[in-house]
Amino acid sequence: MSLLAGKVAVVTGASRGIGRAIAEELAGHGAKVVINYNASSAAAEEVVAAIQANGGEATAVQADVSQFEAAQNLIKAATDTYGQIDILVNNAGTTRDTLLLSMKEDQWDTVIDTNLKSVFNCCKAAVRPMMRRKQGGRIINISSVVALMGQAGQTNYAASKAGIIGFSKSLAREIGSRDITVNVITPGFFPTALTEVLGEETMNESKKLIPLGRWGELPEVAYLVSFLASDKAAYITGQVISVDGGIGM
Repeated sequence: MSLLAGKVAVVTGASRGIGRAIAEELAGHGAKVVINYNASSAAAEEVVAAIQANGGEATAVQADVSQFEAAQNLIKAATDTYGQIDILVNNAGTTRDTLLLSMKEDQWDTVIDTNLKSVFNCCKAAVRPMMRRKQGGRIINISSVVALMGQAGQTNYAASKAGIIGFSKSLAREIGSRDITVNVITPGFFPTALTEVLGEETMNESKKLIPLGRWGELPEVAYLVSFLASDKAAYITGQVISVDGGIGM
């Protein structure tokens, strides 16, 4: 039997990058996956098509999860389509990098709302149907190594990603008695839309700081998500696990 057979997963920000890799990995293990996207319907449908081509089941749902009502509608769409939600992966994220002295209020608000408020919005919506079903659940929140070590020019991003850690540990204590686990993954440097703007010189310099001497590959995060989403990880909750080549230690 597949690792996640019979499970339904919602992955936010799943039309590209780490989110896409996670969605495809979960589907490959038998989960029915809701591909959430905000702006790019074509990219989301491409993920759906790739999953279906490999024999999986998926559907794309548009929602700006930084908005409370939109997040509620996303989870409702998942339960209306598949009858349940077992796995929630909060991956949606953005950056507005600049030094604090130059940072505008909207640059702070956009990052906090997209990266952190979205986690509150989606968890708030998903926990109740998970509890009502009485079959447990898995919540996996994607933070960043920046939450652990900081980064100049990213006070907004670091604050949002560090907030995810505190939120997740607290929620894990609240709902552990319902067999719902909550864990955090803190990726390091990976090739995504958020890092492609760094340029080759910055990429090469960053590799010098990473003990393993390279950037990560997207499946290396997805593999961990599929494990944490499975019954094999039933006794793991409230944990922060880094996938960063050692840069954050």
